[in-house]
Amino acid sequence: MAIPFLFWTVSGLVMVAKPIEEVRGTNLIAEPKPLTVDPRFVVPDTAGLPVSAMALEARAGGPLWKLSFDDGKSRLADPMTGRLLPPIGAADAAREVMSRYTGKASVADVSRVATDSPPIELRRAMDGWRVRLDDDTHFYVDAGSGEIIARRTSWWRIYDFMWGLHIMDLQGRTDTNNPWVVSFGMLSLLMVLLALILLPLTIRRKNDNGNGTGSRAKPS
Repeated sequence: MAIPFLFWTVSGLVMVAKPIEEVRGTNLIAEPKPLTVDPRFVVPDTAGLPVSAMALEARAGGPLWKLSFDDGKSRLADPMTGRLLPPIGAADAAREVMSRYTGKASVADVSRVATDSPPIELRRAMDGWRVRLDDDTHFYVDAGSGEIIARRTSWWRIYDFMWGLHIMDLQGRTDTNNPWVVSFGMLSLLMVLLALILLPLTIRRKNDNGNGTGSRAKPS
């Protein structure tokens, strides 16, 4: 039982070592700049596709329409022509990140994120790009909407590993009700209850022996 106790203690200590805002890199991406709406902007041409939401949002190159469709996908549209834009490329993803990045690192590489095999640190399916900086911070940009949907610092990955250790799910790191953590949790509770029962008995027995009321061996 010392092993899970050690895991829980060490992982818990690491997870509270830094403020959660620093772990998440909250301050690494600035808020979008205020939009300047041109009266010439037109409603986008949705090409007959059912739209669940539509908003004018700031992007690195200026305002763009963001269209959300019923199938969960998103697309950008030119506000001047209303034309739907193709998914953004690697250079556009890097530009989106760096236009709002507040740190001092630079782009090391940009790699494609496949929908069917997202990295474990992302935790969701996404068709887009991973922008890796030279300090090993990762930003994930959706190709359809051009939106920065996740940021992962080096400390976040350490935190994430410790979280998986804490809940005893290092593969998915999401299952807080797996058999391992439930079993060890029940055993730990049993040990604590036994300790609460046995400790007073041990102290009383020690006191009784110290007062001379305990049994004594016969002299040889």
